Amino acid sequence: MSNDVQAGLILLVEDNRQIAEMVGEFLERRGYSVDYAADGVSGLHLAVSNSYDVIVLDLMLPGMDGLDVCRKLRKDGKKSTPVLMLTARDTLEDKLVGLEAGADDYLVKPFEVRELEARLRALIRRDRRQVSSEVLNVGDMTLDTATLRLTRGGQELTVSPIGLKLLAILMRESPRVVSRRDIEREIWGDTLPDSDTLRSHLYNLRRVIDKPFDRPLLHTIHSAGYRLADLDSEVAASQTA
Repeated sequence: MSNDVQAGLILLVEDNRQIAEMVGEFLERRGYSVDYAADGVSGLHLAVSNSYDVIVLDLMLPGMDGLDVCRKLRKDGKKSTPVLMLTARDTLEDKLVGLEAGADDYLVKPFEVRELEARLRALIRRDRRQVSSEVLNVGDMTLDTATLRLTRGGQELTVSPIGLKLLAILMRESPRVVSRRDIEREIWGDTLPDSDTLRSHLYNLRRVIDKPFDRPLLHTIHSAGYRLADLDSEVAASQTA
């Protein structure tokens, strides 16, 4: 990759100096610019004060751990910058917690720096895509893609950036079924995540958009994919047709 064109501006928040130097040097050779923080408080300050293409965030940090940094970045800082979380924990529960805090993707230590770069490229590609300004409606749920404001039944909802992307895909196709492969390719491009990632995002999405309400809108279609639809409205429409 030529250094004449910047590949992206990355914030690396990692307290292990050896890992930080290895990752930073590799990314800079690949044309990225890298800012560095060794603790959670400094990382959060940089993340809120600057505009990065991706934040690479270690889970275990002194001062403030990666989960708290991610939560504060989303809720207090109102930043939708993609976050790639680095973790030594590989259980589904740990992944769910990280994604729920607002992480977009995760990479389990130890990792290959080439895989890290592939994940970064996928997140940057996804985030830089031009999204047309539109208001999407399914049942009593509305998503404004320009302001990223999501409401259901007049109640404002907060979901992760990947959750918003998932909703936009499913709402545009509603009530059609969208395959798992199509969703993954639309969000992550050719660098597909492991099998838990999409399932984890959908689990967290259901907790926000469906669980507090009387009827679900997000449906799993066995061996086919997922669809977003108001089934009560579909039944009523078919009865009056």
